[in-house]
Amino acid sequence: MPSVRALASQYLINPLTVTRALQALSDHGLIESRRGLGMFVMAGARQRLLQQERERFLRRDWPVLRARLKRLGLTAKDLNWEST
Repeated sequence: MPSVRALASQYLINPLTVTRALQALSDHGLIESRRGLGMFVMAGARQRLLQQERERFLRRDWPVLRARLKRLGLTAKDLNWEST
């Protein structure tokens, strides 16, 4: 991964903000710091991130969406998964 300074410069943000974001990614097991080498994306990070997002959706968003669908009287037959 690019350095903290490089990321801060590229996105025009404070280096402390970048450091905090990288720490959050590290805390979630998505990146790791290798002493003297820099930051690296962990193997399986994409799958872990997708799994976390799925769990968050099912726990937080799906119950709200399901309740709204019920209120509107919509069933699975009313939903077209293929259209945009």
